[in-house]
Order: sequence, then C-alpha cells, then structure tokens
Amino acid sequence: MAKTQAILIRELGGPDVLRLEEIELAAPAAGEVQIRHAAVGLNFIDVYFRTGLYKAPNGLPFVPGKEAAGTVTAVGPGVTDFRVGDRVAYAGADGAYSVERNVAARHLVKVPDDIPLETAAAMMLKGMTAEYLLNRTYKVGPGTVLLFHAAAGGVGLIAGQWAKALGATVIGTAGSPEKIELALRHGYDHVIDYRNDDFVARVKDLTGGKGVDVVYDSVGRDVFPRSLDCLKPRGMWVLFGQSSGPVEAFDMSLLAQKGSLYATRPSLFAYIATPAELADCAKSLFDVVRSNKVRININQTYPLADARRAHEDLESRKTSGTTLLIP
Repeated sequence: MAKTQAILIRELGGPDVLRLEEIELAAPAAGEVQIRHAAVGLNFIDVYFRTGLYKAPNGLPFVPGKEAAGTVTAVGPGVTDFRVGDRVAYAGADGAYSVERNVAARHLVKVPDDIPLETAAAMMLKGMTAEYLLNRTYKVGPGTVLLFHAAAGGVGLIAGQWAKALGATVIGTAGSPEKIELALRHGYDHVIDYRNDDFVARVKDLTGGKGVDVVYDSVGRDVFPRSLDCLKPRGMWVLFGQSSGPVEAFDMSLLAQKGSLYATRPSLFAYIATPAELADCAKSLFDVVRSNKVRININQTYPLADARRAHEDLESRKTSGTTLLIP
C-alpha cells in the first residue's frame, strides 16, 4: 500500500486541529479514480466541518475539503469514463486536503485543455454555486435587481461578473475599501460598506425605495432579518451560507409581514445530485469562463502544510476572492 500526505482532523475545534500527516493510500476500488492534486480549493464550508457545525459523514478522524483539481494516476475496476493522464476536477467529495487520493468517478468532471488545473480548483465549488444560484434558484436576467452579501468573497466575485453578463443590476456588500474596490472591478454596479453604512437604507436609496428582487446571503446571523427588509414584495431571500453564524429559528409569519417573501436554504450538492446535473452545471461554468465573461482570480495561495494559517486568515476576513492550497 502506498503512502501520501493529507491534512487530518482528529478532534473538532479551531484551526490548530489541522495537521499534516502521512496516511496510507490504497489502490482505487471499483468505481474509483486515483488523483494527484495540482491544487485544492479553500472554502468556508471547510470551517463548518472543522468546528462540527456540519457533521463529517464518517465521523472522526477525517480529511477535510470538497474541491480540487489534478491528474488521474490510476483507475479502479469498472471505470470507463476516465483514463490515466486525464485532467479532472470535483466539488463534492470529502477529503480534498491531500496530495493524492481516491475519489468516486461520479464526482469528477474533465477539465478542458484551455483551463489550467489551478483555475479549475479555484472555481469548481464557488463557480458551480454561482451557477445554480443565478440560473436555477432564482433565474437572473435583464431587469433583475439583486443584492449579494460578501461581494468580495470567492462566490461573490464570480457571481457579480456572471450576473452582470446576464443583464442584472448588481448590488453588493463588503467590509473594507479594498474589498469594495475589488467587487466593483468584478461586475458590481454598487457596493455598500456594511461596516459603516446602513445597507438596508442604501439599498432602498439605490432602488428608489422599491427594494431588490433577490438577496443572496452567505453571511447569515449578522445580516438577518435586515436582508428581508431589502426585498421587494414577493422577493426571494436565498440563504446559502452562514459565515457569521446560523440564523436562529424564526416565525414564518415574518415573511408575510415583510411582503409575502420567499425563503430558501439551498446547497450545491442538491443541485448536482445526478451525473447529468453535475455535467450541465460544470459545462455552464466552463463555458462562461472560456467566454471571458467571468474571470477567475486566485488571490491567495498557501502550501497544503499551512492549512491552519489559511483557515485563520479566512475566518478573520483577511482573504478575498479565491484561495488555494498547493500540495
């Protein structure tokens, strides 16, 4: 049995529980592909699993991470869609914080030759999240007015460009002058400094008092219920993350009081649950990137061994856009 290295979590807690260890790597089993990673994506969902807010499917210990890209080095019995040497990426298979790993072939997509593997690793989870949010959870198009919290985050920078390409008026929130400027360079028409400005009042001002059609919220507790106050009657609040903490249970009549609002708590993995859905979502993402309507910028990289520091920087909001771990 071969050896490889991976970040292993043996107890839940802060970034200090992330430790690089040598682990055994078996030959790929039936339906699996073995991959050597070129790059691993860092996402806030990794923090949720590290702290125990989300439960790891197989308990402790576990290797965190859901997104990476690399090259196929071996295929298991029954795998016909992938061969050694194929360039692949994924965004839904636990265990990405590793140099090499086995992954079920059903999670993989082939990366077009004109997209670098580092770019693929930087955009799979965040880019496919933007795809389902804008194209399926609420279908954005010409005339849509939207608010996107954390506009300078990894999903936010992709969504801003994509929403603008779809013809929307794009309003965002960010927490520093540098992040505001970054978002404005990535499709946003207006970006509100949520630390110093009342974002509800600014949204109402920017929309002539009407509000927005949809709020995309990955922040959670810190912006609720004010996000609802930004919506038009019958608008939609899309809560797809909770970087500031989970939203407490609330009386559903609040949605009626604020204008017969819709609320949804989607996840990417429900939108790419079948091979056909995964393929369609990835194709849409690859196409918009190859068209240059969406640029994928990698703003920070850390060695895989420095995953602890990467998590510290992510949680303290020192990062912007996309971050990669390099094995």
